[in-house]
Amino acid sequence: MKRAKIETIDVAAYRIPTEGPEADGTLRWDATTMVLVRAHGGGEQGLGYTYSHESAGALIRSKLAEMAVGRDAMGVTGCFEAMSAAVRNLGRAGLAFQAISAVDIALWDLKARLLAVPLVSLLGQVREAIPVYGSGGFTTYSIEHLQGQFGAWVEQGITRVKMKVGSTPADDVARVRAAREAIGPEAELFVDANGAYDRKQALAKAEAFREYGVSWFEEPVSSDDLEGLRLIRDRAPAGMEITAGEYGHDLFSFRRMLEAGAVDVLQPDATRCGGITGFMQAGVLCQAFGVPFSAHTAPALHVHPCCALPNARHVEHFFDHARIEQMLFDGTRPPVKGALSPDLSRAGLGLEFRDREAHRYAI
Repeated sequence: MKRAKIETIDVAAYRIPTEGPEADGTLRWDATTMVLVRAHGGGEQGLGYTYSHESAGALIRSKLAEMAVGRDAMGVTGCFEAMSAAVRNLGRAGLAFQAISAVDIALWDLKARLLAVPLVSLLGQVREAIPVYGSGGFTTYSIEHLQGQFGAWVEQGITRVKMKVGSTPADDVARVRAAREAIGPEAELFVDANGAYDRKQALAKAEAFREYGVSWFEEPVSSDDLEGLRLIRDRAPAGMEITAGEYGHDLFSFRRMLEAGAVDVLQPDATRCGGITGFMQAGVLCQAFGVPFSAHTAPALHVHPCCALPNARHVEHFFDHARIEQMLFDGTRPPVKGALSPDLSRAGLGLEFRDREAHRYAI
């Protein structure tokens, strides 16, 4: 084992254009910003990242890096606690915890590399692979594009797919029908409204979507409306799970959601909820409440912790993030038979950043 201090924390940000305009129920975008962190110590380098605004990088440089530099590289939890305390007066939710997440991930990657083990081994592996669901179906897509994307995923062995709804509610049922036609009767069909509906709209849509076998209704109303989520959950058709949690940033926000009985499945995101440290905590909290969870986006990052948590159900193979990870990192692995597995031959997350390819996207 290489015992080492954390020597430096480096940060860079990249803005990667999407293949075309994209939208969900409440937002439109044409690019994704990734903030990349490198943690150095003992002759090794750990990588971490979050999908956020470039100002998260400024926060890391000006505030968070000093909370980690000089500490024992084995003491990641201590760094996490120090960073969490440092942002008290800045507001913990949102950008501050996204910045903490990127640093925390880099520190866990560094620790595993110093120990020369895959991150999943350091965390305690419980499964060889974690299922994925294909996620895209943006509301800007034509019916032909939507059907082509979903049909291709099913042909590749991905038997669960998720589409966006809510931009134009009047069109949603027809789009869901088209998605079902593309994937056939056996594949699971998920929808994600990103909080676009009000409560009564959401209840009506749930009934309409039932005809097409929708089994997962994500954020039918705003995730801030815990009473509304509970209402939809109580009244949704049998077999349709109500899900949310991607905006949770710490144990307290997840606990409130679980105590409210707001979701059938919780969706933590390690790039937002405090990195590997926060993600593993969320997994244990879900286990205590008897609620399964599913990792939100960033598939190359989530495969290791999900294979170390017994109640993880699957990982969102989000089109934008999977594309970026495949473009800019060596060591990513495609799903095989609908599941991702960690590369046990590589230390840490097993990822190496392609600086040359990423240079043109640098902010």
